[in-house]
Amino acid sequence: MQQAPCRETVDLSGYPDLVVILLGLQARRLRAFLSLRDVGRGLAAIQRTPPDGLLSHQSLRFGWNHIGFRQYWRDYESLEAFTRAAPHADWWRHFMRQGRGCGFWHEAYSARGGMEAIYVDMPQRTGFAAFAPVVAPEGRRRFSRARLAEHAGRAAAV
Repeated sequence: MQQAPCRETVDLSGYPDLVVILLGLQARRLRAFLSLRDVGRGLAAIQRTPPDGLLSHQSLRFGWNHIGFRQYWRDYESLEAFTRAAPHADWWRHFMRQGRGCGFWHEAYSARGGMEAIYVDMPQRTGFAAFAPVVAPEGRRRFSRARLAEHAGRAAAV
């Protein structure tokens, strides 16, 4: 007799401020693989010594030239502190100067409400951008925190 599948769920009550972030890099040119290599080295360092607040980091593959990562953060403050400090801030500045034909995207989802995204030089629309209107990240929309709060405020109004 075959055993029934083991169904499980999780109790997230201990993580009221949880933030899930999906990140992706897509090579558009051969030299973009240099950027993928550099990011890979940085992410390997994060896995060896996780920053405060990073609960889990998982690698994903969307295609032969499109890799991704899923991260779970204790709260937005931990994620934001990580992104604004070295080594992440250094990687980001370097990427924005020398993307080498590599597209980047991230989408963040907050248990407190709100979702936000940014897309840089992606060869095709992905994620939210595949169905939602695309706007320039200017003014308040330039910052992840503001984009997240903007959506959370609209969600609360519903």
